[in-house]
Amino acid sequence: MRYFTGIDIGSTAIKITIIDENKELVGHKISASGSMFYKYAHQTLDDLMKELNIAKNDIAYTVATGYGRKLFKEADENISEITANAIGAVAAAKEYGEIKTIINIGGQDSKAISLDDMGNVVNFAMNDRCAAGTGKFLDACAMNLEIGVEELAHRHFSSKGTPLSINSTCAVFAESEIIGLLGNNHSVEDIVCGVHYSIAKRVIKLVKRVGIKEGIYFDGGPALNAGLVNAIENELGKKIFIPAYPQVTTSYGAAILGVDSYSYQNRE
Repeated sequence: MRYFTGIDIGSTAIKITIIDENKELVGHKISASGSMFYKYAHQTLDDLMKELNIAKNDIAYTVATGYGRKLFKEADENISEITANAIGAVAAAKEYGEIKTIINIGGQDSKAISLDDMGNVVNFAMNDRCAAGTGKFLDACAMNLEIGVEELAHRHFSSKGTPLSINSTCAVFAESEIIGLLGNNHSVEDIVCGVHYSIAKRVIKLVKRVGIKEGIYFDGGPALNAGLVNAIENELGKKIFIPAYPQVTTSYGAAILGVDSYSYQNRE
């Protein structure tokens, strides 16, 4: 059995996916990027192969993607995260139906991608100038509220009032707003709900730049936050699809491309 690896080296996390020659998911692993992307990417891959009992010689092809893709010199190929994300989303949602719009929220940026009927990227928009509306912003908000990130969803659904307005487009000023709301005796639950709706509004502005089309897919670590999902769905007025493993869509897409590249290069 041949195996294929997709390595997504992001600014905050390294995501690695291994699939078989039938493009079926075999396993995946996520680790922090740290300051030494190359070292930690190799370490994460080695750990995953050990867990799956896969030898290096069993890996037929490796595709790197993401912010640090060019640092992984051993990759057979590297591609942009936009392309890899689209390929992974279409494959991950094949049982759900057609995907036309992708929302991706990462650690330090957010993206909106529009696809055509064949799953090809026709337009995309990215916000990487400010942390507001990203995973890092959610981390900072949780820290300021002295709760764990995993508590955000529960707090969101426990809110009794109207979501509070958090208007700053800068993460630093938004954090100051949150501290001010706490000082005015607003509940943590209402503040969390306001944070989620603030992010949802920013994300939807991004999506409108590429066009909102039915078949909406949401991935990246923040897609695990049901409170944020709820806010985005309410603001959109549409249901969105969340994959089983939203953090590894892009590495999954890179691995799928690896199968296709290997088949093409070794065709008779």
